[in-house]
Amino acid sequence: MDTVQTPDHNRLAAYVKSLPGRIEKLRDSLLNIRRAFRLVYEAHPASAFAMAACSLVGAFIPAGQAWVGKLIVDTVVNAIDTQIGAQAGLRAVLPLLGMEFGLFFLQSANTQARDFAEHILHSRINLTINSRIIRKALELDLTHFENAEYYDKLQNARREADYRSLQIVNRGFYLGQNVVTLISFGAILLRFSPWLAVLLFAATLPAFIAQSKFAELNFRVLSWRAPESRMLQYLEYLLTDYQAVKEVKLFGLGEPLLGRYANLFWKFLREDQVIARRRSLASLGWGLLATLSYYAAYAWIVWRAVGGNITLGDMTLYLGISRASQGMFETVFYSLSSLYENGLFMSNLFTFLALEPKMRPPANPHPTPAHIQEGIEFRNVSFKYEGSDDFALRDVNLKIVPGEKVALVGPNGAGKTTLIKLLTRLYDPTEGQVLLDGVDLRDYDLNDLRRRIGVIFQDFVHYYLSASENIGFGQIEELDDQERIVRSAKKSGAHPIIAAMPEEYQTVLGRWFSRGRDISGGAWQKIALARAFMRDCEVLVLDEPTAALDAENELRVFQQFRELTEDKMAVLISHRFSTVRMADRIFVIEEGRISEEGSHADLLALGGTYAHLFTLQAESYR
Repeated sequence: MDTVQTPDHNRLAAYVKSLPGRIEKLRDSLLNIRRAFRLVYEAHPASAFAMAACSLVGAFIPAGQAWVGKLIVDTVVNAIDTQIGAQAGLRAVLPLLGMEFGLFFLQSANTQARDFAEHILHSRINLTINSRIIRKALELDLTHFENAEYYDKLQNARREADYRSLQIVNRGFYLGQNVVTLISFGAILLRFSPWLAVLLFAATLPAFIAQSKFAELNFRVLSWRAPESRMLQYLEYLLTDYQAVKEVKLFGLGEPLLGRYANLFWKFLREDQVIARRRSLASLGWGLLATLSYYAAYAWIVWRAVGGNITLGDMTLYLGISRASQGMFETVFYSLSSLYENGLFMSNLFTFLALEPKMRPPANPHPTPAHIQEGIEFRNVSFKYEGSDDFALRDVNLKIVPGEKVALVGPNGAGKTTLIKLLTRLYDPTEGQVLLDGVDLRDYDLNDLRRRIGVIFQDFVHYYLSASENIGFGQIEELDDQERIVRSAKKSGAHPIIAAMPEEYQTVLGRWFSRGRDISGGAWQKIALARAFMRDCEVLVLDEPTAALDAENELRVFQQFRELTEDKMAVLISHRFSTVRMADRIFVIEEGRISEEGSHADLLALGGTYAHLFTLQAESYR
């Protein structure tokens, strides 16, 4: 005989099936709560201790106030019953009024002290968490930055991490404070009826379960929408950024992009409203149950007082404690639900902080050579980007000797910039080795290695800071060496541009900040070149270093090219053959392989790809 599966049976089976996952999430949340407490404590131990102390003090004040209130009522009733007179009655009550005033003053001072400690802690935790996120980003490889999943994890880690961690500590301390208060209330209620405490506790339990369910749902929704949230931020950036505003206006992109932004925003709002509505209805329903339990307790206490079993002061005490206890139970369960929710959100932060770079530092790094003796060699190097089945470079073999100037030419996407990234160890080869003085780059300390190489990529950074800093960042240790900064600017041709500015080298570049000066693309490129010349290195890599310069300035830079790169190995990438012809050797890269190699004259004589491209470019100038 077949068993009929009822809806209740199916729900029970689904619940049992989900139990291992729920337990795992609870375990993760508890672990994250402990980590968050440690994080907050490390941010500012004094403020964390102050919040804990204030929570402990605040825990005992409500019971004291309730008890003093009972004593006041009993004293007043006794004065009326014994007819001792107003003055004598007032004298009897005054000490108790003084005690109550003292308790209220202590409560107020304690609250202010706690708020002050929380304010200090919030600022400190913001710095601590953002610093850790940024430091982790600096530690990770370039591979992570080319992966959309990394940005989703970064988005989730940064979203409210400081707020959530502080909320965990806040709710944790309040939870402890309320539990201690409930214990003190419980000790008083035991004089009356233990079942009253059980009733008030049980009535608030369903609301806690419902809130925990919606806390988990809220976490899942916000985590899943990370890619769309980044799109929302990107659209906002496009519509408000100086670099994009010209095209947005000229191509009439404003309203279409704003429409996309609004559609995403309303999608998020509708999702949030559904959760908020369901959460509110559940809270209303279960809150009504808790309220009914309170009034049942209320009626019972009044009945006992009318029956002469307790004094009027006792009735006032028990009613006050019953009402406060119910509120405390609700607060305790809300705090537990909030801790669970915030613990889930903190998993985003700790997941991001747990990311590890794929390029591991050597256990015993080989000393970086003070002076390069043999040069740089690519030996059977192949490389493909993560997630791609195609090789960007294949079986590359080349050697650059000390003092040699080489150029890399080829069509876009041929692998020229990828080769530079391997040389600077932004990536490691998939196959083969890149050697410096016969030692694999992976055997050197990464930071020491990069200090020996000066690089300017074609998509160099515009630092919206002073001109001096823009150049000095090339050798951060010498940022205060103004003479060196000026020398580097003179080498690149940036000095006359900077000298003509109102504040010269202290002039802020770009329009992001007040009194910033906008400069041309060619001027930015000269400043980027100066940054490369600032570097104290033996290897100089220039990726399209003159792409934004006019013909006259380009000629001036390359007339000085030999002088500027004296005693240095130079690797030059350019599509302008007037530039690359100055190199000692030229490598033609096609489809990830070196197809031709030689001097300008050799390659023209060869009559291959280089000669063809050179001829085409030369004819375009006729």
